[in-house]
Amino acid sequence: MTRDSPHDLLVLHAVRITGFADTPVIARRYGLDTTTTEEALRDAEARGWVAHTAFAGTGGWSLTGPGRAENERRLAAELSRVGAADEVRDVYRAFLPLNAILLQACTDWQLRPTAGDRLAVNDHSDPSWDAGVLHELACVDRALTPLAHRLGRVLTRFRGYDTRFAAALARARAGEGAWVDRTDVDSCHRVWFELHEDLIATLGLDRHAHP
Repeated sequence: MTRDSPHDLLVLHAVRITGFADTPVIARRYGLDTTTTEEALRDAEARGWVAHTAFAGTGGWSLTGPGRAENERRLAAELSRVGAADEVRDVYRAFLPLNAILLQACTDWQLRPTAGDRLAVNDHSDPSWDAGVLHELACVDRALTPLAHRLGRVLTRFRGYDTRFAAALARARAGEGAWVDRTDVDSCHRVWFELHEDLIATLGLDRHAHP
């Protein structure tokens, strides 16, 4: 049976995986009420777990060092409680080869080497090159689906990565190139980055570790 996570854990974890975001964005990440999310954030701020900063007309929340440690402590306790550490770790092992493909695809979307410049910017004038990148992303998309389903059966908070990735890929295939790698939209790269952060936070790893 899939388990739901406590509200305060979801709020703290949403700050972790979004990196820096305002209250409405944090609330939307897990479909939470904005008012109660703001209350949870203020409580976490009082405990020294999150900090609110503002610059250039924008503001948002981010985790502090103690907040990152608290987030990982709660995630570890939750994973132990549901008895799913082995399952999540196994999914992460399957995720790593896909991560390499995804990162290469995003690089190829940004760069198209030429004879004189191996770091030449991809101006998207070569449809066959871009089609190759989209094909690689489609392969990742197909492989992600069963992994996302396995995670979603463990904890409700893991649900949605596959549908978000598929939606971003569909928009990229329809000609909206920003949906491959932009960070200001729910692009393939952004969804993948959040999933990676979710997995390593849940397992208490860093991005270069193998479980």
